Amino acid sequence: IFFEVPYDKNMPPGWAGVYNAPGYYGNGLATKVPPKEARRTSPYTQPHSPAVGRTYNPPRRCTRLNQAAPKVVDSIVFLLTRRIVSWHVDPRYLTPFVGCQVGFPDMAKLRCRNKLTARGIAGISRNGRHSDGGGLYLSITKDGGRRWIFRFTVRGRVREMGLGSAIWVPLAEARQLAGKAREAVRAGIDPIDARRSGMATEAARKTFGQCATAVIAKKSLESKSPEHRRQWKSTLENHCAPLWNMPVGEIDMAAVLSVLQPIWPKIPETASRLRARIEAVLDYAKAHGLRVGENPAAWRGNLKLVLPKRGSTRGHHAAMDYKAGPAFMAQLRQQDTMASMALQLLILCASRSGEALGMTWSEIDLASKIWTIPASRMKGAILHRIPLSSPAMAILERLTEFRTSEHIFPGFGHARHLSSAGLSNLAPTGCTIHGFRSSFRDWCGEETDFPREIAEAALAHVAGNSTERSYRRGDALEKRRVLMETWAQYLGASV
Repeated sequence: IFFEVPYDKNMPPGWAGVYNAPGYYGNGLATKVPPKEARRTSPYTQPHSPAVGRTYNPPRRCTRLNQAAPKVVDSIVFLLTRRIVSWHVDPRYLTPFVGCQVGFPDMAKLRCRNKLTARGIAGISRNGRHSDGGGLYLSITKDGGRRWIFRFTVRGRVREMGLGSAIWVPLAEARQLAGKAREAVRAGIDPIDARRSGMATEAARKTFGQCATAVIAKKSLESKSPEHRRQWKSTLENHCAPLWNMPVGEIDMAAVLSVLQPIWPKIPETASRLRARIEAVLDYAKAHGLRVGENPAAWRGNLKLVLPKRGSTRGHHAAMDYKAGPAFMAQLRQQDTMASMALQLLILCASRSGEALGMTWSEIDLASKIWTIPASRMKGAILHRIPLSSPAMAILERLTEFRTSEHIFPGFGHARHLSSAGLSNLAPTGCTIHGFRSSFRDWCGEETDFPREIAEAALAHVAGNSTERSYRRGDALEKRRVLMETWAQYLGASV
């Protein structure tokens, strides 16, 4: 005879008995049946018990039922996963019963829930699964990963559903999620299948435009060039209008070709970039579970077999002959505008357009005559120091009179600095702004005896192999200062 306290607080305690054969019987509620009556009706106290088939009279101290039922705590049977566990019972009389299967038809009601606490799980470090009850487990892996798992049986199949990382999903939310999944199981619905169908519905609603907007925002954080960010946005918005409102999971090769074929022969460079950007958007959608299958915008083994091969349209940036540099600089000095001074400084420093236009006063050391461009603004992501020649210093000193913001060449309206279009309008026909760097390099090689490494360092190019660079740590600033002064004298620059 045992005094049974169920785990379920909604179930009252009662008397129970087990015998040396698979079986379980109840002797009534403890609130209605006194201890003597429970002992009297036990099969073990009856000769030739039909339950056992023999007489068995355990001593009274085995169950200590002489005390009042509410105080009997040392002979409680806990029914866990259909096995009997008992404390403070004489092992000589408990041995025949340990491990017997209990034939209780609704044992799930006796299982405990909400075993874990929010504070307690923070201190759990042992690997394995830690039950919260009701099929909810905290799983801790060997590498310290912690996640919630809901284990359930539906249509005779045992399954496990992840409920998220324990770092981001608190205990209370995990119990709510497990409760919703438990309700689905009671209704005969597999919660995993239900969740997948919900994701499929969400994917059906997600459009190409929404994914493109997310990719553009991501690229805006990664790219250092404002022009590059603007091109990503303009090409996708202007040329992908037919795809913009289409569900991203339904875009196929025919849809991609509908935007590429009209512009492929006319503007092949733009079309090639557009294809790569469409491919990036569809890759983003697949990575977020919004698409399945191959990417219809992929080039190799896909569109390469459909679209005609492009001719070689991209080469070196068109550059001005360095011998025409002095005359061109004289024309710029006569204009005396913010854009002309920006282009003069760019040519004198042999810098890129983005570096010159984004120049700030905090980057200039007027005393040391050094312009320090931070790594975040450099193409190679390496800090670069440029020695400023006398003509370059004269331009900067004049610009201090017009200082209105942190940028040396401020823009108009909401623009932070002058746009690249302002410089392009000043370039001679057939020449590019970037080409002035090539003019400088040609002059170094044709007209001077400066070492190749010094000329390449002036352009912020990486020269030499990895072994040479590992031993050469300096940037030859003073040698480059002589080079830049010689370049300025050749151009005849003066303000």
